[in-house]
Amino acid sequence: MALAQIETALAAHHLALLGGFAVDPGEEGFPPGTRTLLLIGPGGPGYWSHLKAQPECDGAPDPVDRWSRRVIGRLACDLGAKALFPFGGPPHRPFFAWALRSGRCWQSPVRLLVHDRQGLWISFRGALALREALDLPTAPNPCDSCAAKPCLSACPPGALGAGGYDLPACHGFLDTAEGGDCLTGGCLVRRACPVSASYARMPEQSAYHMGLFHR
Repeated sequence: MALAQIETALAAHHLALLGGFAVDPGEEGFPPGTRTLLLIGPGGPGYWSHLKAQPECDGAPDPVDRWSRRVIGRLACDLGAKALFPFGGPPHRPFFAWALRSGRCWQSPVRLLVHDRQGLWISFRGALALREALDLPTAPNPCDSCAAKPCLSACPPGALGAGGYDLPACHGFLDTAEGGDCLTGGCLVRRACPVSASYARMPEQSAYHMGLFHR
């Protein structure tokens, strides 16, 4: 199985391979026989428009999760893999820890995951557990070359910074008029990341997820 074939299959659904890692034989927490885990997420600005046209966007709850299960589940069957998801369960899937093993994601100065191409916009829709061993690319941590680190000072109420995350302060700010920008365009901290700024994510996508977060 070639990595390029998997990426082509994902691109047909506006999904992207965001990293992966080798799994040791017999390692706990993975389907039996897993040799490689691939992390899958949104694949650019066309993702949201594509998703809105899917049958899962029918007014019923959890359209994004239902779409992810159908599409990534089918891809897994086609590839002879096992699909794993960051929602539902049990068991709980430790996507944060998996991302840190990938060589493509790191813990940022504000403790959120940061990706070499998607910055602080990084999110996962699922993972593919493969029985084949694949060579996977890695990348340098973009935070290492970011001198200004604007993420540390971007949150108006100081709810998200080097000291961690103050959830009540975040929700309190979103309840104010000043918090409307975060609700409609996405978290200002995530937007402040220079890598995030170079990744074309539609504000409508961010507004949808912020609405779920702050409902």
